[in-house]
Order: sequence, then C-alpha cells, then structure tokens
Amino acid sequence: MPPIPSPSALHALRALSRLSISTSKPRPANIAKHRLPSPSSLTRSFSSTSPLSVTLNQLRTRTNGRHAKKARHAVSPALSAANRPAMKGVCLKVGITKPKKPNSGQRKTAKVRLSSGRVVSAYIPGEGHNVQQHSVVLVRGGRSQDCPGVRYHLVRGAFDL
Repeated sequence: MPPIPSPSALHALRALSRLSISTSKPRPANIAKHRLPSPSSLTRSFSSTSPLSVTLNQLRTRTNGRHAKKARHAVSPALSAANRPAMKGVCLKVGITKPKKPNSGQRKTAKVRLSSGRVVSAYIPGEGHNVQQHSVVLVRGGRSQDCPGVRYHLVRGAFDL
C-alpha cells in the first residue's frame, strides 16, 4: 500500500497544478479579460457605490431590474366598460354635495341608475335645473374635480334635463 502524502505535500501539489494551468498559452478570447484597467478607473470616485447600483427593495420588488408601468384606470368606468360615450339613465335621488377643502359651495348632484343597471353619482351642470326623481337623463363621462365620488356629468338639453 502506498504511503499517504501529508497535507502540506498536497497543498504544494495543488499550487504547482494551478501554476502550470496559468502559464499555458492564453487563447485570443481570454486576452480581453487580462487587459490592464484604464487610468481613469484606477482613481477613486467620490461615492463608494457604483452608479448603476440598486437598493435591496428595488431588487426584491422588480424582476430583471425592469419595472412595468401601471395601467391607467378609467375616469368613468361604467361608460368605458360598456364602450359607450354616454348612457341613458333614470334619476333616483337629487341632492347637494359640499366640495373638497379649498372650495366652498353647494354642488348639485344626482344618483342615477344607468341602462346597464349600475348606479352612479353624476354632477348637474349650470345654474338651476328641473331634475327630480324618475327623470330620464343622459349621462356622459367626466368627473367633477372638487366633489368626492362624482365621476359623471349629466347632459343638458337631452331627455328631461
């Protein structure tokens, strides 16, 4: 049975084998890897991180480093779902809504059941109106910016308005 080499002898053999591999003739593809860095890259930059680095949260939430844009939501979903610019509806209730913070006043609104069956809140434009319960109205898209929850307008001059 041959003698077992000592750990230091094994270490020396490994070092020799690494040396013989590294002294072999380099292939043309490997030449580019062994180029010296340019002098500009040898100088230390002000920041210790690379300019293309990302945070851990960005890595966790993104896939492939790419972040897809969110799809835009419809301003008037009841109409865009039916792919119609306007819809007929029956007024269920007429009321007054107070606008959001910097504005003041009383905005006239109506709850309307559309022909699709959805119930929406719509703004009544202009001064004075004759809308009451059971009035047939035409509803178009477009929200009232200072009234919360109002995403539709009633069309003046159509049906009972």
